[in-house]
Amino acid sequence: MNFVPPIKECNLCPRLCEFRAKNQQKYPHYHNGPVTPFGELSAEILIVGLAPGLNGANQTNRPFTNDYAGDVLYPILKKYGFAKGEYQKRKDDGYELINVRITNAVRCVPPENKPTTEEEKTCRQFLIKEINAMPNLKIILSLGTISHKNVLQALGLKQSFAKFKHGEIYQLPTRQNLWLIDSYHTSRYNINTGVLTYEMFEEIIKKIQELLNK
Repeated sequence: MNFVPPIKECNLCPRLCEFRAKNQQKYPHYHNGPVTPFGELSAEILIVGLAPGLNGANQTNRPFTNDYAGDVLYPILKKYGFAKGEYQKRKDDGYELINVRITNAVRCVPPENKPTTEEEKTCRQFLIKEINAMPNLKIILSLGTISHKNVLQALGLKQSFAKFKHGEIYQLPTRQNLWLIDSYHTSRYNINTGVLTYEMFEEIIKKIQELLNK
């Protein structure tokens, strides 16, 4: 299946469109549209976040870029061989992912970083198509509960199949040799409050390496 991301003028979610229009006036040099996933569809790993940050991916049009969460995520991916180049918080910084693709459950920035249930449902069609368009996919890393919920629903699974729990690994019945790994989001709040530490997140990446080598 071919994956076609939402066009920049996507108008499926009225509240997000209204917020986007306001941001276009306030930040005319920002991307202000659905954010393009980062990485190749041929990757074995898909990392799914929540939604673009206002001054992060909504500005740069690359997930987690110019966002604190990316300051955590991208250097650790490189440390464990899943990226090359220097992450410099710009889409054109030359940083490249290796065997990893990064996307979001909701493609447009929501007010207060909180999409509604209806917005999640509306945008889920793109996550479904993206997952189906990844022929080599083996591991989905969900960052946070909203990502976890949307991944399960995109795969046609009930929430009762797998509760969100940091560090938990679930084998998914929808495709042979497909695994879901949960992690707390690499947000500033989680790092500052100690909900997630760099060491904890590195352990998640190590688990991914182990699964790939099975």
